[in-house]
Amino acid sequence: MQANTALQAEAHAGAAQHVNIAAYKFVTFDNTEAMRPQYQDICSRLDLKGTILLTPEGINMFLSGPRGNIDEFLRWVRSDARFADLEVKESLSAEQSHKRMLVKIKKEIITMRMPLIKPEEGRAPFVEAHTLKRWLDNGVDDHGKPVVMVDTRNDFEVDVGTFDNTVDYRIKKFTEFPDVIAAHKDDFEGKTVVTFCTGGIRCEKAAIHMQNIGYDNVYQLEGGILKYFEEVGGAHYTGDCFVFDYRTALNPKLEPTETVQCFNCRAVVTPRQQLAPEYVYEKSCPHCYGKQ
Repeated sequence: MQANTALQAEAHAGAAQHVNIAAYKFVTFDNTEAMRPQYQDICSRLDLKGTILLTPEGINMFLSGPRGNIDEFLRWVRSDARFADLEVKESLSAEQSHKRMLVKIKKEIITMRMPLIKPEEGRAPFVEAHTLKRWLDNGVDDHGKPVVMVDTRNDFEVDVGTFDNTVDYRIKKFTEFPDVIAAHKDDFEGKTVVTFCTGGIRCEKAAIHMQNIGYDNVYQLEGGILKYFEEVGGAHYTGDCFVFDYRTALNPKLEPTETVQCFNCRAVVTPRQQLAPEYVYEKSCPHCYGKQ
């Protein structure tokens, strides 16, 4: 499957009216307070919806809008030399994937509470989607070492879908990952470890931490699951990918699925679970029924 084939086909057919982008960059961003109103103004003018995080260590964004408006926004962002090479991942939808626009100032792009880890100063090695697929096809990397996938996402995200035979530590939040992965270091002796997450952000820090504590052969999946779907589809992946917007989950064709989040408890509710009598739209689901 060639990159962007599904996106181009949908756009040509007129099936989707909005472009959804995910992008981040780790770079020193020392004027977040001054830039926040500028980001707010351009997003308002272009009628974009989503979330932008401005932090001292860089930027993280999830936005949705018409193609022309998204392109104009990206031209504006990239006019700032710090973000001139900002890369984005795209998907399409019939309506905007977010309902409001927020520009927030945070301490970290993704909270890990390990300030000495600075991806801006040097990334861990990465593996691109086509190479990873070849490794998984063969069961070993290019040097003949067994390949092990490690999911750095939270447990409820993993439950929606993940790579086959992945290592999942059932973490509730990313700040738990450093201690958990350190405790299991001996499990990966002689193996090639590939960390992955939704769009790559968590692994920028996770893979560096693993190197710092003595992992010899660790990679991060470049662009995360979403880029993998875009480049090679769903090979070696079972289920969908949880996303933090109204779509809830995307399939390997980057299409929204029937999976939803409960309005009451925010648990992920599969299509089968939605058939249960405990599922009442915007009131309850099998996870929270009777617990209000």
